[in-house]
Amino acid sequence: MSGFSRLLPAVLLSLSTLSAAQSPAKASAGSAQHAAALAESGNCAQALPLLRKSLHQNVDRDLKKRLALDGLHCTMTHNQPYESLDFLEALHSDFPNDPEALYAATHAFSDLSVRASQDLLRNAPFSYQVHELRAEALESQGKWGEAAEEYRKILEIDPNVPGIHARLGRALLSTPNPSPAVIAEVKKNFEQELEIDPNNASSEYVLGVLAKQDGDSAAAVRHFFRATKLDVGFADAYLALGSELVAEKQFVAAIAPLEAYEKLAPDSPTGHYQLAMAYAGAGRKDDANREAALQRQSAQTLEQEKRRVQLEMQGGQTPDAQPK
Repeated sequence: MSGFSRLLPAVLLSLSTLSAAQSPAKASAGSAQHAAALAESGNCAQALPLLRKSLHQNVDRDLKKRLALDGLHCTMTHNQPYESLDFLEALHSDFPNDPEALYAATHAFSDLSVRASQDLLRNAPFSYQVHELRAEALESQGKWGEAAEEYRKILEIDPNVPGIHARLGRALLSTPNPSPAVIAEVKKNFEQELEIDPNNASSEYVLGVLAKQDGDSAAAVRHFFRATKLDVGFADAYLALGSELVAEKQFVAAIAPLEAYEKLAPDSPTGHYQLAMAYAGAGRKDDANREAALQRQSAQTLEQEKRRVQLEMQGGQTPDAQPK
């Protein structure tokens, strides 16, 4: 037997194995294309089970995106909106920066929001959540007074619903030129919120801001300090606490909260400026100089970014994209 004759069985076996390995991939692609064709011809009822199955098979990226978009279209247009979540997840995980995927997801999430609100109105028309939904919609339109009325209706239903006193306070505070009487009502609402939820860091923060506006620095410091303890990631509370301590010339005490703020917001010119003031007041000249330099650098970077965004909005060229 020649050498080639001896090798022939092994070659045939290798080709057979390769063909067998390729067959499932070809079958998957064929099944996926069939599912997409069904969906795109309007046969969504038949297509959806196949689309879901094909979505998790080994197919190329273009085909996978096509399957996810087809599945999303079918579920949203054939009264199965909550079945769209698998397809949205596929678009998010595999195509997070794709404009076509993001555009489709934007519409899908908007439709899901509308559907959920319709379900709420139909199934629980007299619930406080309906008033809450209306209040949020009014807030998005800048109708603060009307939103406040909706929050008041919730409190008439149940005065102990967590978060509502704070939302009422924020709506009142957002009205143009709030009177002293309105400010007093705002303060009362945030205090009531803390009675219901003593761990509400944002309420402590707002009370701190109101105390500062009243010139009560000691109360402002207390509220800001509590806010940082209730929420260790509350950057604005650290900045407010440190800045207030700097204003009161308590420089050493100001350093810790301002250093915490800098870790959370390292690119903030305000944070670097306040920390430079605290270091200087505490006699730490080198640290103060370092922070002053960082403040100038971050302010310059921020200004450049603002100019870049303005130029892009005006349709011009960005500074780093000038013609050579």
